[in-house]
Amino acid sequence: MKITIICVGKVKEKFYRMAIDEYVKRLGRYCKLEIIEVADEKTPDNASEHEETLIKDKEGERILKSIRGEAMVIALAIDGKMLSSEQLAGKINQLGVGGKSHIQFIIGGSLGLSDKVVKEADMLLSFSKMTFPHQLMRVILLEQIYRSYRIIQGEPYHK
Repeated sequence: MKITIICVGKVKEKFYRMAIDEYVKRLGRYCKLEIIEVADEKTPDNASEHEETLIKDKEGERILKSIRGEAMVIALAIDGKMLSSEQLAGKINQLGVGGKSHIQFIIGGSLGLSDKVVKEADMLLSFSKMTFPHQLMRVILLEQIYRSYRIIQGEPYHK
C-alpha cells in the first residue's frame, strides 16, 4: 500500500520534525510513505473573508495538482466523519483488500481547505471538533496510520 500525505507548508519546529521522522521510520515496514509539502500563502493580519478564501483557493490549486486519480483521497476536515483507531484501521485494510493500493491524506493550511479540495475528496475525516496546528496534525495523522497498521497486523500497541 502507498500512503501519501499532501500538506500545506513546511514544518519548522524541530520537535515536530523529530516526531514526523520517527513515524516515517516506523511506517517503513508497513507501507510506502510519501509526504508532499505544497507552498503555503502568507495570511495578512485581519484578513477579510474574501482574502482568506483566495488564500485557501491558491493553496487548494497546489494540493489538487498532487492528487492522483487512482488514489482514495481522504481530506482532514473538522466537519468530517470521526472514526475510532480501530475503524480507521478497518478502513485502510478494507481499501487494500478491495484493490485500492494508494491512499492520499490531505491536511490543509492554517485556514483549512478550499471548497474545490473538499469536493475532490472521497472522504472527509475529522480527528476532533477542536482545531489543531496543521504541523501537529501531521504528527497525529502519522501516529494514527502507524497505529492502524499495528492493529491490522494484530501487533500490540499501547491503548
